[in-house]
Amino acid sequence: MNPQLFLAFLVLAVALACTPGVDWAYSIAAGLRQRSFAPAVAGLCGGYALHTALLVLGLAALLAGMPGVLGWLTAAGALYLLWLGFSTLRSWRGASFSTGAAAPGAAAPPSQFRIFLQGMGISGINPKGLLFFVALVPQFVSPDAALPVPVQSGLLGLTFVLLVGVIYSCVALLARKLLQARPGAARQVTLASGIIMLVLGALLLAEQLAPAVNAALNRG
Repeated sequence: MNPQLFLAFLVLAVALACTPGVDWAYSIAAGLRQRSFAPAVAGLCGGYALHTALLVLGLAALLAGMPGVLGWLTAAGALYLLWLGFSTLRSWRGASFSTGAAAPGAAAPPSQFRIFLQGMGISGINPKGLLFFVALVPQFVSPDAALPVPVQSGLLGLTFVLLVGVIYSCVALLARKLLQARPGAARQVTLASGIIMLVLGALLLAEQLAPAVNAALNRG
């Protein structure tokens, strides 16, 4: 693998992982609301590991060339984000951030496996994540390198998975250390996390519905 290309990929991967978005929102919410944020971060990493597997198998490029399938994936991801955003806002009212326990009358916390699946759904059912692996990762693969192209692609993808695991763990840990002793601020951050999920889900869904709406208006 070309060392210069790999270094350039590391810079890009770190920059993307450090860009706040729905992954950050979920990591922060897990850091504040759950006893352990490890299942949430592991789930996010699992979604990107899935994208890596699709890339190595050549399925990522196949899916990217099928706009209809990508459209359905985007719509499914948008609905999932909306549901997760509503769930975050629903639990926001009853959470006790100073102790990490639920307030009296609040719903029981989800299992670690469910938290893992939620995180995997956020990063896995994300067409933008798929397009990142399809459009950007191949640019850092050297055809002249000793390693085969699929192996290089897999190593780059797993490098990204490792980076996001470290960065999202730091985000969740910092959120816990800085905000858990400040219940008011923690509640506001959790509220913002839920709103971010709702807004991104609504934008993704509107992006998919806009062509259909325009076509219906033109026919009318």
